[in-house]
Amino acid sequence: MIQRERIAENVFSFQSEVYALVTAGAVIGPNWAVVIDTLAMPEETLEIREFIEQEIGVPVRYVVNTHSHADHAWGNCFFPGATVISHTLCRQYLEEKGKPAVDNVRKQNQAFRNVKIILPEVTFREGHLNLRVGKKTLMIFPLPGHCDDNIGVLVEEDRVLFAGDAAMPLPYIVDGDVDELTLSLKKMAKMGLENIVQGHGDIILRGEIDNYIKDNLNYLSNIRKVIRKASRRKYPFEILDEASVESCGKSRVLIGGLAGELHRRNMRALYRQLYGEPLIPSDDDEEDYYDEDEEDEDEE
Repeated sequence: MIQRERIAENVFSFQSEVYALVTAGAVIGPNWAVVIDTLAMPEETLEIREFIEQEIGVPVRYVVNTHSHADHAWGNCFFPGATVISHTLCRQYLEEKGKPAVDNVRKQNQAFRNVKIILPEVTFREGHLNLRVGKKTLMIFPLPGHCDDNIGVLVEEDRVLFAGDAAMPLPYIVDGDVDELTLSLKKMAKMGLENIVQGHGDIILRGEIDNYIKDNLNYLSNIRKVIRKASRRKYPFEILDEASVESCGKSRVLIGGLAGELHRRNMRALYRQLYGEPLIPSDDDEEDYYDEDEEDEDEE
């Protein structure tokens, strides 16, 4: 059901084979373990728990939620007795949005019948938290952009970063902020990392990190340029819909083939963030065109 990989001594990642290549992690100490995120489906999360408790032979004492989205935090309930750690906003969003959402999903899907929202008990908003697990030090810190409650978990001794959805094969900003994600990516580039565990997708290795971050920054720059061009039209969605994910520097096969749809959502969300709700033409409207040959300003 899940793929498991040993990244470093007592540091593991888990990847879903069911939903969007979503990932979770674990850092194992001599007496207890820390789980970083849970997976989308309850049986996958229970598989992580079984591996740690049965194969490794230690209980899970802490669960860290990198953010509040369902595929990363709804499995808290499958680690009874564990203390959940998150950003302050993650707890707020789980209470305000997560609880009604899971109630609705339980009615539609029997696989979620035993799922309930467990709110984080330890939260922070700024700075960082340190957590010692055996010989490992976990530094937990804000890493926004995908969403404002996203945090990263750095295994300091191994320079392994569990980045949540601040790191994805295709940056996704529908619930986030493009400027904050740009800063988070640049921060990762300066951390001297050995590995980045993305929120979705495969582990990024040391020799791949520089190009990976450049590619993601380039994609964000490219969609900004398209958005700016679209803003010069009375009805901008035609330009947005014409700009494919490939034309912005990414492949549509990423994230299990979801990249094309996520890109389309990115374009519309970023337009709304920067310019507000666009006009929608009626059938008898003729679109006003501006000079499409006007050169875009260079982005930093």
